[in-house]
Amino acid sequence: MRFRGRCFRGHDPGWSFTPSSGEGARLKGGRFNRPGKPALHLSTAYDTAIGECTQGLANRIPPLTLCEYDVDCDPVADLSTDAARAALGVALKDLACPWLRLMEDGKPVPSWEVAERMEAEGFVGMLVPSFFPGAGADHVNLILFKWGDEPPTLVSVYDPANRLPKDRSSWE
Repeated sequence: MRFRGRCFRGHDPGWSFTPSSGEGARLKGGRFNRPGKPALHLSTAYDTAIGECTQGLANRIPPLTLCEYDVDCDPVADLSTDAARAALGVALKDLACPWLRLMEDGKPVPSWEVAERMEAEGFVGMLVPSFFPGAGADHVNLILFKWGDEPPTLVSVYDPANRLPKDRSSWE
């Protein structure tokens, strides 16, 4: 499917000078990317982005920079519903796995394997449910493996007044 729309992400302010880099995800890994693999984790609604940052308000809200993105990416694997997952042969339990604990224990991480399979099948990203505590069916994330400045992998940060810093010097 082609995903065209707005997405959101809450960033550690220290990364706000490069909100489309995927570098933080590359350094630490995430639910859908192993360390060393860049990925851009976006949410399709701002409340989902905040839920992701606070784990459903189970944690206090740390300082963050909320960014909005314009996205036009194709093809994107839709794994956001039971029917869509069934069509692509993906189990919800694999997406919802306790990835961090598995990673720390040196065990296989099924959500990484799903993402790697989707990328190998030619998808530039995937729509997935959010798994923060209290997330509902309307809380969806867009995970991108490939993104750039032009379709079919267009991702651009909405910053019409140039408020985002241009480099890390704001934090030195």
